[in-house]
This record gives sequence, structure tokens and C-alpha cells, in this order.
Amino acid sequence: MHGESNLSERLLVEGVKSMRCSDCVNLSRFGTRPAMRTATALLLVGLLGGCAINEPANPVYYEIEPGKLPTTNIVLKIPGLTPCTDNPDHSLHLNLSQPIHVLVHGCFGSSGQFRGLAQVLAFHGQQTACFTYDDRAKLTKSATELRRGIDLLAEQTRTPQITIIGHSQGALIAHRSLTDLPIGPPGRRADLRLVTISGPFNGMAVAQTCGRTWLYPLTLGLLPLSCYAVTGAKWADITSSSHFIREPGTLIPQVSKFLKIDTDEHGTCRREIDGRCVQEDKVFSLAEQRNPLVESDKRVHRVEVSAGHVEIVGDKRVAPTKLIAILQQQGAILPTAAERLSDFDQLLARIYQDDREGNSTP
Repeated sequence: MHGESNLSERLLVEGVKSMRCSDCVNLSRFGTRPAMRTATALLLVGLLGGCAINEPANPVYYEIEPGKLPTTNIVLKIPGLTPCTDNPDHSLHLNLSQPIHVLVHGCFGSSGQFRGLAQVLAFHGQQTACFTYDDRAKLTKSATELRRGIDLLAEQTRTPQITIIGHSQGALIAHRSLTDLPIGPPGRRADLRLVTISGPFNGMAVAQTCGRTWLYPLTLGLLPLSCYAVTGAKWADITSSSHFIREPGTLIPQVSKFLKIDTDEHGTCRREIDGRCVQEDKVFSLAEQRNPLVESDKRVHRVEVSAGHVEIVGDKRVAPTKLIAILQQQGAILPTAAERLSDFDQLLARIYQDDREGNSTP
């Protein structure tokens, strides 16, 4: 029995050390044996590699510059939908007859991390809301909550169009939310548009070990336990062998357009010091992002861009210039009037501030 236990620990160390994402875990729940603590620590390191850093709320980021936003004429509170800021007040201040963009963050993210993009949209007169969800929940559960929020948004406004933009894990949730989920029809329908960015639609390669069921008995059940402890219930959705990936669902008829942005992240750098890359910005390969079952839909328009995983969407310091250009080319962001180009450059300089420590991003 002791030999089997050692084998389990060795398999766990080798098998789960390269996954990504979610909340930290109390290592003591796996016992005091050094091998098990090492295995769990390796699991955490791998998973956190592809996630945003969860920064504390900062009052500086509680509001966005109004830009050319239409006049507010309704205030809503819809479960899961909040302003794209760190503000604890989750009331949505909207114009009920104008289009709305709903932004869906990735793993371990927050609404405030899309504050910059929301301000870019506001500058062009386009209003936003952000979807906040439990990062440890099954992805279909989060997608169902998003769909209900979208339906309520359509019912409680007269908006003609809702565009859902999801990044990374948020891309998977955004796509699934607009498929044939077992949800009743909305009271009012709006034209729906989908934009996904760097979504691992073919499953996360580094999570593959969690999907190898033959390893479960060899690790005495510790492998699925570790996968669950680190990522929560969603661990069963993120491997290429999962039902979520193999059966992505069919987009509902309300979806008129699907812009799929894939990032070639090879050779990209997230953090650089003195001209040397100390943290790469490669999270998902193109193979992880490509899935024929998703791309076969006739409404899909695919764009491939050379950009890092964080670079493409930016953060509170780095402007997502490549993403803005693509979204404007594809009509998701309105074009910038020639006479406002200088003002737009100044806006980007204000809302995306250079990191003073070697052009690093979190």
C-alpha cells in the first residue's frame, strides 16, 4: 500500500504541475506529507500562470469618464451585471433605447479590469455592463447566469442590440451563454452579437491530466480531488475531452454575428526588465483556441492576430491598441472621428498608465 501511495504522489506531481487558474488552496487539507504538498503547490503554480492578478478594489477606478455616452434614463440592478469598475455599487445607469456591450472577464478577473475598454467604448458613445461570476463554478452554470442577465437586460430596456465580448475563460462562458441552453424564451428579443478573444475552445492543454480518468485509481483519487480543490467544479469543463468542449452547442438564431479573435501568443512577453523577458505572455496556443465545431457556424468571422494573452485586452496600465483596431474594423467599436483622434490618444494616455518598473504588466 505504501508503494502504491508513493506511485500516486509521483504521478500527481508529474501530471498536474502545469495547469492554470483560480483561488489559492489550503495545502494542509492534503495532509502533511511533503510529496503531496509539493504536488498541490505545483498545481497552483501552473494554474495561476494564465490568470489575472486579483487586485484590491481601488477608489480611483470607481468611475469612468462619460465620454459621449447617451443620457441615462434608467437605473437597473440585474444579478451578475455590474458597471465595468471596482465600484461596490452595482447599479447600471443606462439609456434604455441604445445598444449595450456586455464584457466578460477571464479567469480570476473582475469587472474593474475592463474599465479601460469600457471607457474606450464610452468615448465613442457606446454603453457597457460587465458580467461577474464565480470563478470556481462550472462553466455552464456561469453561462446560464449570463444568459439570464442578458435576457433581463433585453426585457427591462428597449435596446435594439446587445454585444457580448468575452476574453479567455470568459470567451467560453460568453459563447455557451448564447447556445441552446435549457432556458425559457425571453420576454423581449434583441439582436445579439458575440465577440470572443483568446478563448481555449479546444480545451486547455495543460489541464489534460485532469481529464485522464485512468489516472484516478492510480493516484488513489487524489488527482481529481486536487483538480477540484484548485479550480473548483469547472475543472471537468476545461480539458479537451470534456463534454463542454466536445459539444459546444449551437448558437441561437438571435445571434446575428460572431467575431472570433484568436491570438498567436508565441514569443510574447508579459513582463520585461532591462530588456529581458521575465514573464512570458503566452497562455494558449492557436491549437487550443481552434475548434471546428465552433468555427463551422456560418456566422463566424475569424481574425488571427499576433499578440500576448494579456496584451490583447490590456489592463489598467497597458492599452489594448491591437484589439481596439480589430473591433473598429469589424464594427464592434464605432470609428473615431478624425477631429477627435488627438482627444482619443489623450484618453488612452490617461486611463492606461505606463508601469514605471520596466514596462511590466500583472
